[in-house]
Amino acid sequence: MNRFAWRTVDIVVASVIAVAFGVVFWAWNQLWLATTPAFTFYPPAQGLIYGVWLVPAVLGAWIIRKPGAALYCEWLAAIISVALGNAWGGSVIWQGLVQGIGAELVFLIVLYRVWTMPVALLAAAASGIGAALWDTFVWWATADWATFRLPLIVATVVSAIVIAGFGSPLLARALAATGVLDRFPAGRSRALV
Repeated sequence: MNRFAWRTVDIVVASVIAVAFGVVFWAWNQLWLATTPAFTFYPPAQGLIYGVWLVPAVLGAWIIRKPGAALYCEWLAAIISVALGNAWGGSVIWQGLVQGIGAELVFLIVLYRVWTMPVALLAAAASGIGAALWDTFVWWATADWATFRLPLIVATVVSAIVIAGFGSPLLARALAATGVLDRFPAGRSRALV
């Protein structure tokens, strides 16, 4: 049997992750907009709360452990958040694609065989770089690199590492402890390395 072939349970669980985070994204969109005035002192600092939007890419791959899981979960979550409504319109669909590809590339580099915290952190960082570059070129193309774009990229990547990088394996471990992931390697291995 091909270890990379998706089973029905893989599709179902990846879809559940994506739908759940599509709803989380919708809520996070509201929080982002509500907190924007709090960051008027230094707008790039708002990137420090960005990481929630990147969790499905890392979490989905961490649980499913097959090619395409990071991309599928992140992109579908973005599509669902657009369907629920957001301030940025359909461009979020393409941004979700870029974010998912960033994480997917890291898991591809390790051939979907290494499931350690450093890999999760790198995948989150790659997803954050994709997200931040999208933002700097699509939304902030005229902003100054030194005072706005570069600090926004750094803040977004830091947030990605902390929230999606550390948070996704911890969330997977919490789910595994309940037994709901017993059909997945992430559920059978209670260790977090």
